[in-house]
Parts: sequence; structure tokens; C-alpha cells
Amino acid sequence: MDINFRKATISDLKEMQELYIGTIQEVCKNDYNLAQIEVWSSGVQNTERWLDVINTQFVLLAVIENKITGFGTLKDANYIDFFYVHKDFQKQGIANKILTKLELEAKNQHSKIINSDISITAKPFFEKKDFIVKAEQRNIRLGVELINYKMEKKL
Repeated sequence: MDINFRKATISDLKEMQELYIGTIQEVCKNDYNLAQIEVWSSGVQNTERWLDVINTQFVLLAVIENKITGFGTLKDANYIDFFYVHKDFQKQGIANKILTKLELEAKNQHSKIINSDISITAKPFFEKKDFIVKAEQRNIRLGVELINYKMEKKL
């Protein structure tokens, strides 16, 4: 399996959003209930935020045979804002490769720490990559509680 990496452009937006929804709905369904998944997925409707991410963050796509199989974003040189792997490409090393490249970019921008707000589903992966839980967070979005974890790693 040949994975190519490239920076995202506006033309990738629709495919990135589809991957985002598909991953949340399929991969996270054992850790979040239907109401939580619907609220989380609804973030896709904030087009302005998505455009801002593509225009201002380091957005790295993993591409296999012209299909986006995962993406990660780095905001302000030290914050992983988005980190998703396509539901059909889980456990194939894509997340590991994206994270390695995001960490390298953070180091290149002179960051000493990288951090993120990590879902229940992704927490074990990030723990294996030496991220430490700093806090459990209970966020209320549209009246629904979503639990995630503030995690960080020294680079």
C-alpha cells in the first residue's frame, strides 16, 4: 500500500468532510451514543471553520490511489486540531505516519510540546505515542455532553 502525503487545498474540502463524518459515525460509535455522534458530526456544517483550517493551519493529507485516507492538522505549531483516519483504512499505520509528520512539523516550528483534545476512541492510540492525559473534559455542545481528554507530549 503506497501512501502519499500532501498539503490540503480548498478542493479537498468535500472529501475531508465526508471522511470526518464517516469516521465519527463508524469508528467512534462504541464510545459515544447516537446523540453525541450527531452533535459531533454536525461540526461539518460550519464551513467557515473548515475553510479557516485549510487556509491557516498545516493540513496534511494521507492519500492512497487518489483517495484521502486520513488527515491531521497542526494549529499554531503545537496543537493538533483535526486528526481522522478513514473508517475503511483503520489500523493500517496511517495514523502513526500522520502523527509522525505533524510532530516533525511542530519541531521544525520550534515547538517543545504538542497537544490536542482527544476523543475517548483515539485516547489509547495517543497514549501509545507517549501523550499524557492532562485533564478529562466534559463539553456541552447543543445541549449534549461530549467527553474528551486534554493530552500533551513533550517533543
